[in-house]
Amino acid sequence: MANVQYYDVVIRPVITENSMSLMADKKYTFLVHPEANKTMIKEAVEKMFDGVKVASVNTMNVLGKNKRRGMVVGRTAAGKKAIVKLTADSKDIDLFQSL
Repeated sequence: MANVQYYDVVIRPVITENSMSLMADKKYTFLVHPEANKTMIKEAVEKMFDGVKVASVNTMNVLGKNKRRGMVVGRTAAGKKAIVKLTADSKDIDLFQSL
């Protein structure tokens, strides 16, 4: 396993209609490093955002979609998503509040 630091774990937030509706329950969705485990994701989110306490982390591997352009068939990149649930007394993540 590669030496993954906490700032390499979270790649970017996932902004979709479904992920925005989960924010009401203090659940935030991120695209994460494929080799990151749940404890690494929890530590990374708590270090990156001040006043945030993570209650649980759910991860899923996302397969790439098949795409075609003319006769050429390919596949988009695969990745890993994490849904991070915060505790009730935790602060919200400011990154999502401006959207």
